[in-house]
Amino acid sequence: MLNIAKNVNGSEIKLILEGRLDTATAPQLEATLSSILAGVTSLKFDLEKLDYISSAGLRVLLSSQKTMNKQGSMVISNVSPEVKEIFDVTGFTDILTIE
Repeated sequence: MLNIAKNVNGSEIKLILEGRLDTATAPQLEATLSSILAGVTSLKFDLEKLDYISSAGLRVLLSSQKTMNKQGSMVISNVSPEVKEIFDVTGFTDILTIE
């Protein structure tokens, strides 16, 4: 299960993810992003309450990063040690901006 909380401030959006971002929930995040990313210049993900991310979840983050490279910036914050390890192993630490 994945809960997505949205904080919108003009062209800045912060998404707070809670639960698991996997094959079952990645389409939910993709749908949310595709409906809100137009005109956004700052996208932030707060992953403090994200327990797990799979390759499907990584794909959604990568796709978001590619979109935001064209129109602004994307930052990921509050990454748990478990999720950080997945980012490290997959090389995503080098691709994503992680605070």
